[in-house]
Amino acid sequence: MPPIDPTPPAAQHTGTPWFGGAVAPAWGSARAGRIRQAGTQLKLLLRDDHAAELSVPELALALLLRVDLDLAAGEVAAATAHVGRIGVLSGPLAETAAALASGETAAACGDHAVACTRFLAAGSLPEADEAAVRPWWVGAVLSLVRTGRRREGADLAREQVARAETTRDPYVLAHGLRALATADTGHDPIGTLQRARRLATLSGSQRLAVQLDTDIAAMTILSPGTPDPAILPLLRNAETYAGREGLWPLHTRVVSLLGRLGEQARPLAGRTLDVLTPAEARVAGRAARGLTNRQIAADLEVSVKGIEWHLSRIYRKLGIANREALVELLDEDSLRG
Repeated sequence: MPPIDPTPPAAQHTGTPWFGGAVAPAWGSARAGRIRQAGTQLKLLLRDDHAAELSVPELALALLLRVDLDLAAGEVAAATAHVGRIGVLSGPLAETAAALASGETAAACGDHAVACTRFLAAGSLPEADEAAVRPWWVGAVLSLVRTGRRREGADLAREQVARAETTRDPYVLAHGLRALATADTGHDPIGTLQRARRLATLSGSQRLAVQLDTDIAAMTILSPGTPDPAILPLLRNAETYAGREGLWPLHTRVVSLLGRLGEQARPLAGRTLDVLTPAEARVAGRAARGLTNRQIAADLEVSVKGIEWHLSRIYRKLGIANREALVELLDEDSLRG
């Protein structure tokens, strides 16, 4: 298969959600990687007084997206409950959404044989491409691999990626290439993931981009030889993003990979200052609020060199390199100190 051009026509990668109606804003947020915002939008949408106004297809799509966000946060029980709500709905799109949602929850629980059956069943329905939060065949490919049917998974991935290439949708292509890299490890999987990463950037999906960065880091770390130093910044960025958006399964995976590099996890937002001394915390809070070293020194009545020394220790303790990263780590409550 020839390399996929990572620069589809601009009209095809605007990031405009194809989920119609009332679900579009939440889907747009989720696709962009603003997971907490999407969750808030869905919570309002699925309130009893609002849900009653949704059409059956809209409700099915909203619940399917809710399942995806629940699983991303590690909330399997909540996802299962939402699968049940989809299951009582009637109509072709609801049937497809139920199959996809149950496949995702089965995969999250480690029941990959059931997941595979559900994904393939969803793919046989005419509404499969209209309902999926991600392509149905991505879940099928991964489930086939995890049940020992790697060759079938690789064949399905190649077939569907070839079809997706004609649509020029970078979001779908990136998902497909990610699945292909998992299923067909004999043909430069890291190169495949890197192409997928470029496509994820074009699609505007931060969550997918971070997932791909984590995949690239994992494959690099597990390969023979010394890991590329460029892997650490990828993992640190993924760690910050996953913690900020509450994607705890992803966060756990990133922390595990950091451990393989001999690196410690950063404190989660809200607990960053716990690892600093009181003096360091005072300096960190002021630096994150935008004060210069000279202003901090005047405020705390110490020397500028003392502030520089404190900042050096702060950065080292928190595993960061500059003020911009410090701002990302410190939440609003921390900055009030």
